[in-house]
Amino acid sequence: MGFEYVKALHIIFVVTWFAGLFYIVRLFIYQTEALERPEAERKILKPQLDLMASRLWYIITWPSAVLTLIFGIWVLSYRWGYMQLGFMHAKLGFVFLLYVYHGYSHVIFKELQAGKARWNSTKLRLWNEVATILLFAIVFLIVLKSTVSMLQGIAGLVGLAVLLMLGIKLYKNYRIKKGE
Repeated sequence: MGFEYVKALHIIFVVTWFAGLFYIVRLFIYQTEALERPEAERKILKPQLDLMASRLWYIITWPSAVLTLIFGIWVLSYRWGYMQLGFMHAKLGFVFLLYVYHGYSHVIFKELQAGKARWNSTKLRLWNEVATILLFAIVFLIVLKSTVSMLQGIAGLVGLAVLLMLGIKLYKNYRIKKGE
């Protein structure tokens, strides 16, 4: 298979993996909030949300993570010279953190499937933004191919994180005012 096809498949599975990561944490939020509902509502919501989370996690997110890794290594085999460049080490470091994020999300998934919510919905909303920050870091590094620009990128990521946290806080206040 030619390089361009392998690269295209890698990008496709990165997209589906991130779609799964973004949506699974939304489902975690809904599952957590469902556990706080009265028994009658919880009996209806929990099984449906558990089923949705299970299908998303095992049919889309996990396979996409594995295929992203396989095609990513394959792409790197075509561009092994990149391993001599600092930007690739930084990018792979962020990719490693993304797999750690995925692994910890699996822990949260298993706990929620068992009906245990250690995190509240606000903490889960913040957790959801970790994937966003990693996405920005990885994409900017691979597109710019520069660790010099990485310092500016890190400053931008910190700014992005602050904006995301501010947005989450504003949304929480809005929900409280609405009475949700």
